[in-house]
Amino acid sequence: MVETQKENIPAATARRPRWGRILAWTGLFALLVLVFFGLLRAQKGQFKIGERAPNFTLTSFDGQTYDLADLRGKVVVMNLWASWCKPCEQEAADLEAAWRHYQPRGDVVFLGVAWTDTDKKSLEYLDRFDITYPNGPDLGTRIAQAYRITGVPETYVIDREGVLSYVKFSPFLSVDEIIAVVDPVLEK
Repeated sequence: MVETQKENIPAATARRPRWGRILAWTGLFALLVLVFFGLLRAQKGQFKIGERAPNFTLTSFDGQTYDLADLRGKVVVMNLWASWCKPCEQEAADLEAAWRHYQPRGDVVFLGVAWTDTDKKSLEYLDRFDITYPNGPDLGTRIAQAYRITGVPETYVIDREGVLSYVKFSPFLSVDEIIAVVDPVLEK
């Protein structure tokens, strides 16, 4: 008869945690936390018409500072764009024409926000399309994050009280379309 010897393995050694498992569970937990917060952010979604627009400060390429809170009493048309964005190019001339239409009134402010772009490329874009209304970079994408943009172009029309009145998630197709959006906000 062959005898087999059983090794005595101490209980502490047998139950020693495996570092691979610990790392896998830690990684899975971290992933779940990230997914959870991503879903929370997604549930917030876009701002709704009638909600107060998030405040922002934009420093234009020529050094002027525009703070939304300081623009109360005026209608603000804020357009987020990028020099590499083809749909932005489609609406550039119409936005400029609408700005020139409203500029003499003094109660409408157009602001262009260059999103994820270099100053050089942004300034070339502004020159190419002869854009004269104030434009500046979205430093650190703070404005884009505050407004939870989904891409460019996006245009937000904010009424005299600082309330979001209109959002456009695609390019405007004509000056008349822009005027048809802004005029009712002016009449409020």
